[in-house]
Amino acid sequence: MQPRLPGSQSEWAIETRGLRKVYGDRVALEDLSITVGHGEVFGFLGPNGAGKTTAVKILVGLIRPTAGTGWVLGRPLGDYQARRQIGYLPELFRFHDWLTGEELLDLHGQLYGLSRAERRRRIPEVLELVGLTEAARRRVRTYSKGMQQRIGIAQALLAEPRLVILDEPTSALDPLGRRDVRDLIRRLRGHGITVFLNSHLLSEVEAVCDRIAIVNRGRVVALGPMTTLLAGDLTVEFRLGSLPDGTLDALAQLVQVEELRPDPRPTIIARAPDEETIARAVDLLVESGIPVYGVIPERHSLEDLFVRLVNDESLESR
Repeated sequence: MQPRLPGSQSEWAIETRGLRKVYGDRVALEDLSITVGHGEVFGFLGPNGAGKTTAVKILVGLIRPTAGTGWVLGRPLGDYQARRQIGYLPELFRFHDWLTGEELLDLHGQLYGLSRAERRRRIPEVLELVGLTEAARRRVRTYSKGMQQRIGIAQALLAEPRLVILDEPTSALDPLGRRDVRDLIRRLRGHGITVFLNSHLLSEVEAVCDRIAIVNRGRVVALGPMTTLLAGDLTVEFRLGSLPDGTLDALAQLVQVEELRPDPRPTIIARAPDEETIARAVDLLVESGIPVYGVIPERHSLEDLFVRLVNDESLESR
């Protein structure tokens, strides 16, 4: 039996330490160490082949790690009691398409061990949650791809799990459907349910996640609260009326000048640590008698962070 990890049963919904998975001579996952708090929405990101799917399969008990240890809901990885409290939507799923939506959920309810009374109560609730009430008695084979995604989310929520693991839950949905899923994830968080979200749609992750982990080549390259990871430098554009000698040198004392665009009017692209520094740079320009026609700050997005980290890792591996 795995040793108990400090704090796992009270503090973390998921805790892993040094998880490693090897298939033959291929390392799919290397030293995965993460923590996921109870009731938070946790984003798990990475390029294709980064080890995300392997990690998810370990968490839900479908495969065993080659090395490392971890706990889910206070129980060792793969523990039966923990698995009963997990709702899971895999990225690639196929359902019994000859069943109706109601029949499919009833089957999964029996697999979860729900009583007939519990199934009668929960099936209409989850169908309403995912917007499929009117399609409940249609065969799944007649569902669009987006509707099949919704019935998949419904089965993941059927047994009122404490932890929901969603692998690309919005990949087949249109913008309205993605918004509905975002709202649903927020409602789950409001009820204290932990959501582990694996998605390549970074704007979706940025909109709902409290903390994220970015993995590349089987390793964690960034982990922390969304606000902290995105609180780095700002890119700022100064649009000026003129550019006297010495202006760039003076600005370089406050910001990192990256580019000068001379036409149609002088424009300086720079990086600044915060908005206060940008304000000081503007004061410097005005005091020097330089007309300032515009100042446009832009904070980096999750996509910017993701691309930079993955590219940096790729360059270091060459």
